[in-house]
Amino acid sequence: MREIKQSQKLKNVRYDVRGPILEEAQRLEAQGHKILKLNIGNPAPFGFEAPQAIVADMIHHLPEAQGYSDSRGIFSARTAVAQYYQSRGLTEAHVDDVFIGNGVSELITMVLQTFIDDGNEILVPAPDYPLWTGAVTLSGGTPVHYLCDEANDWAPDLADIESKITENTHAIVIINPNNPTGAVYSEEIVKGLVDIARRHELVIFSDEIYEKILFDDAVHHHTATYAGDDVLCLTFSGLSKAYRVCGYRSGWVLVSGPKHLARDFLEGLTLVSNMRMCANVPAQHAIQTALGGYQSVQELIVPGGRFYEQSMLAYRLLNEIPGVSAVKPRGALYLFARLDPEIYPIKDDEQFVIDLLRAKHLLVTHGTGFNWPDPDHFRMVCLPDVAMLEEAIGRIAEFLAEYRTKVGTD
Repeated sequence: MREIKQSQKLKNVRYDVRGPILEEAQRLEAQGHKILKLNIGNPAPFGFEAPQAIVADMIHHLPEAQGYSDSRGIFSARTAVAQYYQSRGLTEAHVDDVFIGNGVSELITMVLQTFIDDGNEILVPAPDYPLWTGAVTLSGGTPVHYLCDEANDWAPDLADIESKITENTHAIVIINPNNPTGAVYSEEIVKGLVDIARRHELVIFSDEIYEKILFDDAVHHHTATYAGDDVLCLTFSGLSKAYRVCGYRSGWVLVSGPKHLARDFLEGLTLVSNMRMCANVPAQHAIQTALGGYQSVQELIVPGGRFYEQSMLAYRLLNEIPGVSAVKPRGALYLFARLDPEIYPIKDDEQFVIDLLRAKHLLVTHGTGFNWPDPDHFRMVCLPDVAMLEEAIGRIAEFLAEYRTKVGTD
């Protein structure tokens, strides 16, 4: 029999957050080792539970959630999403502008499959959440990475974006608050990004899944509020992070701007939505309950709250390690730490992370896995409790001390 191979469409697709390093971790676990996993932003394993009101509402609606729903989503969920954005200045948001999906991940794939023709260039941040780069590639497009500036709190470099726009550039991806850096973009930066899209007639894909996880004086600015009625903006968000329900798979995309110029695209998005029948119905019933009433995430993001305290502790402890630096996170659940190349002359950061895993049974993700151009960063999640974080970063410090000694004797 002939060998069965994967599609050539996957040739340049990477998703290293769950790639070879995770496979090595699973191999070690099979040998009986306990691995501390700081590679995935999944709150549940670290003791974060869904708000009880959301769980109760899903249970209450289970008897009526057995069949397919409208492919765009149930009416109450889409209405709740539209009203949420209306209350944030997008007064024209309408129930028919909302599509519900099995998390933001599914919606990203659906939107890009609908939007991209082979060879279209899409601007994607570096570092990025790698699903964006992978989904652009799998859809036949060409991801073009614009740099975010670590020296400027990881804000997008607007001049770099301008320099990478060609006649074949069709859209720009904005991730704010940012995964993996923890950046929250200023109003000036958001306006600057929208201005670039406006002048070059680009569609904006704004990934805002961490919009409610903000620290200290950070303010989240919805991209769509600046895009107005002359820039098509697709805003992605959902319940997984702020409401600690990653497994429920409940997200949405809101379409705003000159929808009359996007009728053909929206017809295609409806077609793709119809083809997957509908998003999982029980979790759709959680949306209205989640977006209304008391927002329990507030307890977690203020001093004394777990998201806040753990993020600040990780920031402090990492910066205490010689040759390691990290920008203070203003939101989200991550730190993107830099390893000084003069002290740690790493050529292959994936191998570096595998070596850390084997030596210390600690799983983080290498920076090039987020399409950062140099092998000098790694990302870790800040979800473990304080004691576990202290243990984890202590292991990193021990490994790096051994690495420095090894380099010094080579």
